[in-house]
Amino acid sequence: MQVSKWYHNGIKDTPKMNRGDKFLIMKKINYRQIYMMKSQREKKIREICPGIPYSSGIYAFYRNDEAGIRRSYVGQAVSLCERCASHLGEYDHIALSLKKHKFYSESNPTGWKLTYMTCKKSELDQKEIETIKSFADKGFQMYNITAGGQSTGKQVTGQYKPPKTYMQGVQQGKKSLARELSHIIDTHLQVSLKPEKQNSKVSIRAFEKFQNLIDEKTYEKES
Repeated sequence: MQVSKWYHNGIKDTPKMNRGDKFLIMKKINYRQIYMMKSQREKKIREICPGIPYSSGIYAFYRNDEAGIRRSYVGQAVSLCERCASHLGEYDHIALSLKKHKFYSESNPTGWKLTYMTCKKSELDQKEIETIKSFADKGFQMYNITAGGQSTGKQVTGQYKPPKTYMQGVQQGKKSLARELSHIIDTHLQVSLKPEKQNSKVSIRAFEKFQNLIDEKTYEKES
């Protein structure tokens, strides 16, 4: 009768191998896999952000989403390349968004981009707070839950802007579309009622509705 052989994480389970031996081999293989995955993630970060160092500093992931909303996440790191790469293996809100939307390319214009600045370790907290505030003041919707800074308790400041809700995002998308359509019409087109519809109340109301749809102020009132 042939004895079945089982494999655990690629290791052949045989009667001659005790539990201690199998544990040591599996541990060695797991460390090798972990190091390989870490190296692959760091390689990806260097590809999308050439020159990013292994020194301390502040980094920012940012993107323009499908609705035209600008989003960002700012963090601090003792090792910039390692910390940015670690996001690719995590499962928090920014990590999941990186996995879902991937990085920017010509074929993926709404993907994430990455920028960074180096600074001394002693400056990390203050620089992180300043950078979050700077991005928020520029209109970015921040993925940061707090306003930054490790030693200061990461208190949220009045400048902090939480991410938009779904409906707020929809409204922002409508507003951006209205602005774009209004610009195209003002620059290239002439829109008016057909001559035979000039006295039609239905047509006049439809024209007024159209004017409201391309007026971004309409969506400021609704938000």
